[in-house]
Amino acid sequence: MAEEQHLHEEPKAESLMEKISEKIHGHGDASSSSSSDSEDEKKKSHSSPSPTQPKAYKLFGREKPVHNVLGGGKPADVFLWRNKKISAGVLGGATALWILFELLEYHLLTLVCHILILVLAVLFLWSNASTFINKSPPRIPEFHIPEDPVLQIAAAVRIEINRAFGVLRDIASGRDLKKFLSVIAGLWILSVVGHWCNFLTLFYIAFVLLHTVPVLYEKYEGHVDAFAEKAHGEIKKQYVVFDSKVLSKIPRGPLKDRKKD
Repeated sequence: MAEEQHLHEEPKAESLMEKISEKIHGHGDASSSSSSDSEDEKKKSHSSPSPTQPKAYKLFGREKPVHNVLGGGKPADVFLWRNKKISAGVLGGATALWILFELLEYHLLTLVCHILILVLAVLFLWSNASTFINKSPPRIPEFHIPEDPVLQIAAAVRIEINRAFGVLRDIASGRDLKKFLSVIAGLWILSVVGHWCNFLTLFYIAFVLLHTVPVLYEKYEGHVDAFAEKAHGEIKKQYVVFDSKVLSKIPRGPLKDRKKD
């Protein structure tokens, strides 16, 4: 009898221990799941800004990353030095051409003619000498300019030119005095820069700036945006003063129409 009671007590004790362990594991899983849920909520709250939080100031009102602003793709990768060898090669090639044309005063037509003379002479001699030296003649590939990329580039250039004409027409109509003054100031600055250097040097300076300014801005974006925000606020204050004292007293274009009526 004692043995039978002992045998009955053993499964009861085991079932009791199993229930206790299940409760402990259940509480542990619930606490771990609740803690993970709370951590996920914290991450979401930190990652997603609240709708009442104001947006950070970006230079020129930029909303896209710098890579997308530059057009994306391989040109943006070159400007932002994603591949340092390619970017350094492009910038080094442009520098070599600028030195060749500007400092050494080598002319473009002369350079193209000399390169063609050298290439054609080497290929001609190689093709004729291949029969004497028992080697195969050079394989000269056929070059064809595809039609689709040329049409796409022409269409894009046409759209930008028409947009520029529209902006100039809008400015000349006298509707926006602020835009008129900004364009006049920009053209005057370009005329001063063009007086100091020729078109080739100006193009090279713009090319170098495209390879340096975007990558530096991407690296120090926070500092530049903070400084630009302060400068933008100060410029707006000065413009309000200038507008109240000077610009508001200048008659606008629509006044002429009123006089005619």
